[in-house]
Amino acid sequence: MAKSKKSKIYNLIFIVFIVLLIIPQTRKPIQVVINKGIVLLVKPSVIDHTERKIISNYDWKLRDVSAINFDFNSAKGKVVVINFWATWCPPCIAEMPSMELLYQKYKDNADVVFLFVSNEDVLVIKKFMSKKEYSFKVYQSLTDYPKEFDVTSIPRTFVIDKKGEIVIDKSGPADWNNESVTNTLDNLLKAF
Repeated sequence: MAKSKKSKIYNLIFIVFIVLLIIPQTRKPIQVVINKGIVLLVKPSVIDHTERKIISNYDWKLRDVSAINFDFNSAKGKVVVINFWATWCPPCIAEMPSMELLYQKYKDNADVVFLFVSNEDVLVIKKFMSKKEYSFKVYQSLTDYPKEFDVTSIPRTFVIDKKGEIVIDKSGPADWNNESVTNTLDNLLKAF
């Protein structure tokens, strides 16, 4: 009898969870929470030297949400962190706090470039950034990005070394503020 009652409680919890996922107002917050759990578990990994792609073309023009243009050519010879994301994307939202912390660690280093790229409306981005109190700049593409990025889903993050090699290529949410990533960036800054 106790097992049957326990089973009914679990079934009820499962049904409530499913209903919450179906209701549009609760779906996104639940997905963000689930993805925050994933972020705690997933750490980006470095690509083996033999499998790294090299950026063949730095001809990419962007504009930040304050209407200031950025030429990707100016990132040549620097360590670059590029994150493709959107404000409506639960996995993107889940990893953003760790991205902000990583950005804070390196924002004053002239040899590190952060490009957070979104194709959303500027006002939507500004409202999101203000609400979350993020300090990094968000850019929009004015021209096509280099073919090596091949972004088909978001979030998608790349770490590029000073020679233009893609050292990290991560799709999906991850913890970007961890010892492995900061050690990788520190080593990339020492190289060359």
